[in-house]
Amino acid sequence: MLRVLSGFLIALALAGVGALPAGAESVLHRGNMNEPDTLDPQRATGSWESNVIGDMILGLMTDDPKGDPVYGAAESHTVSADGKVYTFTIREGHVWSDGVPVTADDFVYSYQRILAPTFAAEYASILYPIAGAQAYNSGEAGPEALQVRTIDPRTLEITLAHPASYFLQLLTHFSLFPVPKHVVETQGANWTSPGVMVSNGPYVLQEWQPNGFIRIARNPLFYDAENVSIDSVVFYPTDDSEAALKRFRAGELDINAGIPSQKIEFVRAELPEATRIAPFINTRYIAFNMSRAPFDDVRVREALSLAIDRGVIVEKILKAGERPAYALVPPGMAHYSSGAQLRFKDEPQEARIERAKVLLADAGFGPGNPLRFSYNVISDPDSRRVAVALASMWKAIGADAELLVSEKKVHYDTVRGGNYDVGEANWIADYNDAKNFLFLTQPSSGRMNIPRYADPRFEVLMEQADAEADATAREALLTEAEQLMLDAHAVAPLYFGVSRNLVQPYVTGWHDNVTGVHRTRYLSLTPGRD
Repeated sequence: MLRVLSGFLIALALAGVGALPAGAESVLHRGNMNEPDTLDPQRATGSWESNVIGDMILGLMTDDPKGDPVYGAAESHTVSADGKVYTFTIREGHVWSDGVPVTADDFVYSYQRILAPTFAAEYASILYPIAGAQAYNSGEAGPEALQVRTIDPRTLEITLAHPASYFLQLLTHFSLFPVPKHVVETQGANWTSPGVMVSNGPYVLQEWQPNGFIRIARNPLFYDAENVSIDSVVFYPTDDSEAALKRFRAGELDINAGIPSQKIEFVRAELPEATRIAPFINTRYIAFNMSRAPFDDVRVREALSLAIDRGVIVEKILKAGERPAYALVPPGMAHYSSGAQLRFKDEPQEARIERAKVLLADAGFGPGNPLRFSYNVISDPDSRRVAVALASMWKAIGADAELLVSEKKVHYDTVRGGNYDVGEANWIADYNDAKNFLFLTQPSSGRMNIPRYADPRFEVLMEQADAEADATAREALLTEAEQLMLDAHAVAPLYFGVSRNLVQPYVTGWHDNVTGVHRTRYLSLTPGRD
């Protein structure tokens, strides 16, 4: 869906654009892909929400300019000898933007909140490494089962169900951010409204014009406020990447997340200093609804995956350095060699197509009974172009796909709700560990398991990997689990992505990184840039 700002909103939001006289407010204008559905970190699901929320709220750990975890609300921590008990000390004098102290109890309250079965948080399962989290979230136990406790107002103890080398990075994820108990309990769902919301990070919410912009302003009570250069940030929903490019070239945007593929060569030639394309821990894939016929038949799923010419997609359509994907876990993940692969990886495309036709025929489909299905796809230009190519590739094996296009939020509500045949999906790593991709097909992951893959052997392997302290043995278990899932063709990996950003040369402090996280607190604007 194309969102259009009224002239009034544009004039209001762009107030202050231009050269910065001495003493003038420093305003950063960021294109942000989509309109956030929420600013509640425990209800959020998308990176476009994380970009705003992460500028306002800090977890125990936060992201540094290179996307690595550093202390946030915590100032120190210790870990027990068995790697399970983490004890964090909250920063002395750390307060919410209304002056109320941030305490260990805020974290206990927040973790219990997101895991409450009645809260129905889509991201709840990401907290399952914490002891008791899964039992509480599934309704098997009460909140007292969750092993997160307050020792004193500044000391928080978290006990894990198993050692997790990635735990500190996991704590940078928005689902583990604290929420202000004293505001949430009095304001309810209204707590994220402008004038009500309080935060513990560099910025506070100032204004939100739905489908127009979100403005956040510097938090003077933030513990590192003296090192925050930019006074306010305006986020715009820029789901139309071509329109966003025009706005960027016109100087209306200082940063934009996303470059349309058909403009890659143009921006590299015309905007070389502003074009930021970098390696990224990201996989675009197709999910098959295994709870719905005929996609409960592995022959159908494998045939559709075989028909995809991944080389054509990355070389002819995307053209920004993406790589064909034959696994769900992308290369470069810590302690993981990506040994699992679709077994047809090295087959010529012509042979794949012929085998796909045979599989469909074996499953009962052919010229007199073609396979017909709907393919749910996100409305951005690249997704639409890839979808048209996929439909043509599937047509070549006798399968007819009806493209159902919707904006990102609607799309994910649909596929996570199971109301689809075949659907596009995209995953950007929350933390640098293979589990963060493999949990997407883990039966216990609920709505995050879009294909509804339900093999108990996969669950057992993931549980064994969780309990395995030896990194080499754990990698072997995760690889076995991924290969099991790939052999079942629960998903059809498409490509490993790259980050695509446009950053005006006068924006300093930007570091390309594999997580794609760029917090405003580290950025600056060159004075007098216009």
